[in-house]
Amino acid sequence: MLALSLFVSSAVCTASPSLAFTAARAVDLETGVLRSDPVVLVDGERIVAVRYGGSVPDGVRRVDLGDVTLLPGLIDAHTHLLGTAGADGYAAMLVHQSQAKRALGGAANARKTLFAGFTTVRDVENEGSAYADVALRDAIKAGLVPGPRMLVATRAIAVIGQYYPFGVSPDLSDFPRGAQMVSGVEEARRAAREQLGNGADLLKVYADWTYPTLTVEELRAIVEEARKANRRVAAHARTSQAIRNAVTAGVTSIEHGWLADKPTLELMKREKIWLVPTVGVLEDALASAKDEAAKKRATERHAAAFAMLRNARAIGVRIATGYDAGGDDEHGHNAREIVAITGHDARLIAVVVHRLARQRSGLARAGMQPLVGYA
Repeated sequence: MLALSLFVSSAVCTASPSLAFTAARAVDLETGVLRSDPVVLVDGERIVAVRYGGSVPDGVRRVDLGDVTLLPGLIDAHTHLLGTAGADGYAAMLVHQSQAKRALGGAANARKTLFAGFTTVRDVENEGSAYADVALRDAIKAGLVPGPRMLVATRAIAVIGQYYPFGVSPDLSDFPRGAQMVSGVEEARRAAREQLGNGADLLKVYADWTYPTLTVEELRAIVEEARKANRRVAAHARTSQAIRNAVTAGVTSIEHGWLADKPTLELMKREKIWLVPTVGVLEDALASAKDEAAKKRATERHAAAFAMLRNARAIGVRIATGYDAGGDDEHGHNAREIVAITGHDARLIAVVVHRLARQRSGLARAGMQPLVGYA
């Protein structure tokens, strides 16, 4: 299904449209079903109305897009647009790419993402590029470069020794890191204040890596600072203990959550915590495994994550889609997450789009995209 992403303004049209796009079908934003012969009326850069039946008003130029399906603009709740690591790897990205180059690479990734139909992203940390994501967000907003609306988490916060790059010589104490590294409550609080002061729309914490890392007290200090600024906190957490720590501290969302057990998911349900499972990248890893050992690891992780996702759906956890694009070959393929999370069900994909459009205003502020049947 080829889709052209369009956002329908809820504002009342006060000017005559000058352009009409027609196509084979569109997702009806009122009912969530596919309808034939849509007419999308445009005034300047705003879509002012959508009609059905193929009739174009007199004096309006018609552009027929052919056999395509029109969708509203989509939201990706977990991106890393400044992630520009190539074949040389993460450490090489930090060493060889200047902040200016990272920002330019982020602009190219933003364009790919927008042209893939995603008009809002929650960018959950910039992988060691200081505050280049703030500059990119502001450049997009000012119309200097094309890209989606960005909610940015800037540097993210992790404990010393528990984020990329790994394996660096201990002699290189000042080697650049992919996140702001802290140890202790006051360092965590200072990092939160610094990132908020430099323009963060939300904060990102790493509550675990291979094991739980930030303590509840450290997490709580970060959440306290975010709440003072009316901001939310997203927590990378795969293990049940780290998820419980993050929920206890008051975060808004759990990123990944692949190893969450049922009691932990029930806690998330009670506390109204969002889950962003990022399972699309797991399907990618399984498909691209180069040997039997890699395939075995990918298969085990894939099975665990999808079992968790089934449990989360049955329990009624709030679920949002986010692809976790962070490499050169991933940006612009964000829709893989929607396909993966819906089990490749075309009907459910259409319903996802419908629910997103109906709840856009509040969800755009949270950077979330809900799924019907996933509460």
